[in-house]
Amino acid sequence: MLALACAALPADAQPLRVATFNAELTRKGPGLLLRDILKGDDPQISAFTALLLKVRPDIIALQGVDYDLKGTAVQALVSTLESGGLSYPHRFTAAPNAGQASGLDLNGDGRLGDADDAHGFGRFNGMGGMAILSRFPVQRDVVEDYTPLLWRDFPGNIYPMIGAAPFGGQGVHNVHRLSSRGHWVVPVETPDNGTLRLMTFHATPPLYDGDEDRNGRRNHDEVAFWNAYLDEDERTEPFILLGTANIDPKRGSGRRGAIRGLLAHPLLQNPFGDAPTAIFSEAMPEGLQVDYLLPSTDWKVIAQGIETAPGASRHSLLWVDLGRANP
Repeated sequence: MLALACAALPADAQPLRVATFNAELTRKGPGLLLRDILKGDDPQISAFTALLLKVRPDIIALQGVDYDLKGTAVQALVSTLESGGLSYPHRFTAAPNAGQASGLDLNGDGRLGDADDAHGFGRFNGMGGMAILSRFPVQRDVVEDYTPLLWRDFPGNIYPMIGAAPFGGQGVHNVHRLSSRGHWVVPVETPDNGTLRLMTFHATPPLYDGDEDRNGRRNHDEVAFWNAYLDEDERTEPFILLGTANIDPKRGSGRRGAIRGLLAHPLLQNPFGDAPTAIFSEAMPEGLQVDYLLPSTDWKVIAQGIETAPGASRHSLLWVDLGRANP
């Protein structure tokens, strides 16, 4: 565990604890996550619950949680946490691109219907989605959901080309979405700090493709989306950018330009430096920095931590305690 105190709060202010966690709560088919939650004895879910009961964030962005239309699995997770004394009366989730059938050969392997032919990699609709759990009200009517954005419509995109033609052909180029899961801006109304905008996403790993580097290029542009968004954003509410970028600015595979640009953005601060956040293999036991929690400079970082629970996920949970820099 890493935990650092950075500053003191005024006596009358309450710190806001925000977290992000790629929980890897994915299963091999629809409904199986709900089944495992309701059984009450699944070791991974028990480890997940223990971790959240330990950290007790006010707001947490989750990645890697199987989605269903009625949000039943997320509700079951919330009920499990509530039985342990941690209540999240407000939630947001939405259909990810993961597992949504495209009807086309997106990965160019000559076959239709593979998990990699979905708008985002997924063996079933909703595999490995995202969710936000909050103690405070979510302004659902003004959520910005960029999940349907076409890759070709993202300015400056580096969509893979084979000569002068787009990889997969024009039909694929016409429907290929940028987000492998989703890109959301979710406003939350906090009691002491006004409206907080959560900018969250879960990018594809820059691996598992061919010479065209489709996943490497997509990962780059999924991260670059936020650089472009922040450069055009004119609102004044404080925000936090958080989620799984699946790219380390120094180590491992991938195109690093976008993540390096994001970490250097003048509107953001990075309380965690270059600390690794996930361990994927014994070949790289030091781990990689692939998960990020980047408060805007409107915030004073009071404390921060990285909590690791191998029984829950290969990823660590990142949390920060925040107060307004200029209350």
